[in-house]
Amino acid sequence: MPSKSSARLAALTVAAVCSAASAVALTSPAHADSVRIHDIQGSTRTSAYAGQKVTDVAGIVTGVRTYGSSRGFWMQDPNPDDNPATSEGVFVFTSSTPKAAVGDSVTVTGTVSEYVPGGTSSGNQSVTEITKPTVTTVSTGNAVPAPTVIDAKSVPAAYTPAGDTAANGSVNGLTLQPSTYALDYYESLEGMNVQVEDVRVVTATDPYAELWVTVKPHEHPTHRGGTLYGSYDSQNTGRLQIQSLGATADFPVANVGDTLTGTTAGPMDYNQYGGYTLVASRLGTLRSGGLERETAKKQSRGELAVATYNVENLDPSDNTFDQHAAAIVNNLQSPDIVSLEEIQDNNGATNDGTVAADVTVNKLIDAIVAAGGPKYDWREIDPVNDQDGGEPGGNIRQVFLFNPERVSFTDRAGGDSTTAVGVTKVHGKAQLTASPGRIAPADTAWANSRKPLAGEFVFRGRTVFVIANHLNSKGGDQGLTAQYQPPVRSSETQRHAQATLVNSFVKNILDVQKNADVIALGDMNDFEFSDTAKLLEGDGALWSAIKSLPKSERYTYDYQGNQQVLDQILVSPSIRRGCDFAYDSVHINSEFHDQISDHDPQVLRFKP
Repeated sequence: MPSKSSARLAALTVAAVCSAASAVALTSPAHADSVRIHDIQGSTRTSAYAGQKVTDVAGIVTGVRTYGSSRGFWMQDPNPDDNPATSEGVFVFTSSTPKAAVGDSVTVTGTVSEYVPGGTSSGNQSVTEITKPTVTTVSTGNAVPAPTVIDAKSVPAAYTPAGDTAANGSVNGLTLQPSTYALDYYESLEGMNVQVEDVRVVTATDPYAELWVTVKPHEHPTHRGGTLYGSYDSQNTGRLQIQSLGATADFPVANVGDTLTGTTAGPMDYNQYGGYTLVASRLGTLRSGGLERETAKKQSRGELAVATYNVENLDPSDNTFDQHAAAIVNNLQSPDIVSLEEIQDNNGATNDGTVAADVTVNKLIDAIVAAGGPKYDWREIDPVNDQDGGEPGGNIRQVFLFNPERVSFTDRAGGDSTTAVGVTKVHGKAQLTASPGRIAPADTAWANSRKPLAGEFVFRGRTVFVIANHLNSKGGDQGLTAQYQPPVRSSETQRHAQATLVNSFVKNILDVQKNADVIALGDMNDFEFSDTAKLLEGDGALWSAIKSLPKSERYTYDYQGNQQVLDQILVSPSIRRGCDFAYDSVHINSEFHDQISDHDPQVLRFKP
């Protein structure tokens, strides 16, 4: 998934900006005079009036957006038709601050447009709007149409119909079935005044003043208040994004498991950062669920504790070192080996050719010592400048931290950014040709992506092979609310090739030494049920240990109301068969508004 702190336009400003590049061209009817809002909206996702001028469309103003680049207002027909598939609301895009006020009865003359947030290449659904409007105020102070209540009963259990194969999988031309599919139901309310009541927060407030709630409290609940994404057919229909139509300074600062009590109401919008969104003119009162950060169990003397932790583009200019150190020492209980992902070079995103990361790593190690933790040693391989993806100039990479009082690293010369590490047999045992080394760094599977870092460790006389990974991100995949159903997951192609290479390398180790202890861990950027995971596990070479947890506890990341697995620790058969391992997904970030990373670290404890 794209990082929540990645550069983007604030979601509050992009919901309805009209541009030629993102308009949907449709055939329009010959006559468009004196139409009503439900005629414009129609019973499909795109209006039959798109591109056509409409005259004197009547409605009551239900919400006004006066900020950002998507200024305008929503209006709703107070006299609905009897077709539940046709929305009675529509957004009027004025581009400048509108003069309309809530409660105004207006007529609007303008051009119907279908705007696609994020552009047509995003695959997103479109928003039906009236653009270039001439607005006439008929009267003021009118009662606003009562909001439609969205609740567990009104939202269908099925998420979406399959797209029309004749339209490349698009659902745009399909007749809406709001009593059958959740996405159709939300679309049938586009632009209308809606409300939810007493809803549980399932994704914490983010820096853009938005959060996610569920109107279905019993839909795949996790043990800490979220909603689990457990399969591609489990999109979770009750999720809904909440933004504010007012001052963002007043927006509730919520964690997962908190509740917005009372009524939250406003127009139903659609944006590129999550799809259907209630833009609240009235916000419920936040009630805390009391969520606290978790702490892993301390490893025993005979247990090796191995962790993975994505520290989200950490560089020396960040102010989170003390917090990351405290998390490693206190919440993770100072694991013996820590695989860090997204360690940036010594000057972060400054693109000047710097690739070394010793300043970044040593600053973290010093902070760990100051927090009462061990003096970790470390190993890594500097990437070739700007060849491993991430922020240009950032040169992110994986780094091994290890506690030399508990575990030793086997240094073997020859590993560098472009040389592939191999496996040899020495005295009947598997051995890496270089330690640390990178797996097949010249293979096209790793183009603009992080190369896996492999190393040999020794714990109580037993060699453990550890492979640190950060696979290709999900950037570019279509969202769950896309017009194409099922959505296209284009990023899988590269990730599958990467998973195949990692699996092949693990097999090389096991072919030499069947009982070798091998761990492949890191930010796999894919789910434990995904084909990526299956390829990593291929032929039983590895097994994702997060599957040892109850299903309601299997998550490391929280995205758009879905708690899901992106970070994994996979183990070889010798570790799995021993049945003396324990796994913790340590929830210290993903559920909290004040997170220091968007990923939760993972810890495996076992006896080699």
